[in-house]
Amino acid sequence: MVVPAMLAMRDIRKSFAGVPANDGISFDVGEGEIHALLGENGAGKTTLMNILYGIYAADSGSIVWRGEVLGGHGPKEAIAQGIGMVHQHFMLVPTLSVSENITLGLKSRGHPFPDRRRLDTDILELSARYGLDVDPAAKVASLSVGERQRVEIMKLLYRDARLLILDEPTAVLTPGETDGLFRVLATCKGQGHSVILITHRISEVLAFADRITVLRDGARVATLEAAGATAAGLSTLMIGRELKSPARRTAPAASLPRSAAGDRAGLEARAISLRPVAGKGLQSVSFSVAPGEIFGIAGVDGNGQKELAECLLGLRIPDSGKLLFGGLPVEGLGPRQRKRRGLAYVSDDRHHDGLVLGFDLAENYLLGKLDDPRFVRFGLVDRKACLRGAGGAIADYHVKTRGPTEEVRLLSGGNQQKLILARELSSGPAIIVAFQPARGLDIGATEFVHERLLERRAAGSSVLLISSDMDELLGLADRLAVLHRGRLSPAYDNDGSLDMMRIGLLMGGQGMAEEACAS
Repeated sequence: MVVPAMLAMRDIRKSFAGVPANDGISFDVGEGEIHALLGENGAGKTTLMNILYGIYAADSGSIVWRGEVLGGHGPKEAIAQGIGMVHQHFMLVPTLSVSENITLGLKSRGHPFPDRRRLDTDILELSARYGLDVDPAAKVASLSVGERQRVEIMKLLYRDARLLILDEPTAVLTPGETDGLFRVLATCKGQGHSVILITHRISEVLAFADRITVLRDGARVATLEAAGATAAGLSTLMIGRELKSPARRTAPAASLPRSAAGDRAGLEARAISLRPVAGKGLQSVSFSVAPGEIFGIAGVDGNGQKELAECLLGLRIPDSGKLLFGGLPVEGLGPRQRKRRGLAYVSDDRHHDGLVLGFDLAENYLLGKLDDPRFVRFGLVDRKACLRGAGGAIADYHVKTRGPTEEVRLLSGGNQQKLILARELSSGPAIIVAFQPARGLDIGATEFVHERLLERRAAGSSVLLISSDMDELLGLADRLAVLHRGRLSPAYDNDGSLDMMRIGLLMGGQGMAEEACAS
């Protein structure tokens, strides 16, 4: 497909501390084109887009935007030129209305006392034109994730952006919301807008993009038509090797360890309830995970997943209900005691909950092991033992680092996650709570994380996988249920017969009451 070039980036180079992040990348986007940008973490995608949006200045190279050379600009100038960006973490003020967020920072008619009714009318007209369906009067705090994303897109369209950069836009959307997003993008394309789509979901790229550019190690590997591309070919271009697809393995029932109570439940929740705080709670959540099983919980972020994980870890105390590890209750036990019972936890927020970014790898490896006599004796840390332990973890989990004394903040997201997995799984835990374990990771790091979880499943661990990524759940879980507004649906066998439309509707809350009654 030959389209007029709206954007041309030529021989873009950018280094940080002498390490090239963009190594002579050339990239162009046509008028009315959806162009996907693929690559692993550290491939240079974000740096390239930050240069385009004016957050970074290139060391060398040129940007031609609609026939004119662009340079020395910041985000304010970029949006004035018609270049807008929707970040993965939305930039909205929850306490303001949709209308106020869309017009925030603009000197609208009547400033400083704008005619809000007139502005709302303009927003509704624009919303109808692009099929975005937003309510100008609604408070952002009351909106779903998909609705907030539509507000972010409206912010750009209201400012007459001609190029929309979307960073992992479907990461937190239900299947139905994802379809809705791409219908909006198709409308934008039809009206002459161009879209740069940064995503790791190859299936979406193949379904919705016109062209695809693949980056690896800071360089452009290929630009190709989506119509002639394949999933296997794209994954090979991204990681430089053929991607493995580990199949779930079923352990013989006789080999599975049994709990002290004689049943098969490694992890069991019985009618766990938690009073809502800021609208988030749990409503009589019950499930069980057998040894040698991966049980998946699907759902859009913010529907009680974090609260459930923290109840399991011992950071929150349920108002009612019972939790059992290996058939034994754990009420009254804190996080350290639960870890001693065989619990491992992979958080959804590795920076906030999983790591201390200013510590080195050895110090982060020690977290959660302060009562391990291999590393701590008589209350004193054996630094040499910690360095040896971290060094072994680095080797076993293929963490790319200069060594165990390097600060963990300098690692890529994938390597940080590998370190967390090494720390949590090295003790052979009986129960693993993996909460969004591959969020923000490239396909190579995601493959590695999934392989480790499957290995623990084969070894007899009970694995609870909480995720908003349906591809991840379908690829790993033996059974899965949907969590919406603190209520858990019945569990479904992942045997190839799952009705994905039904699961998507449940994630959006449709049919949850009926499912609960049926169970």
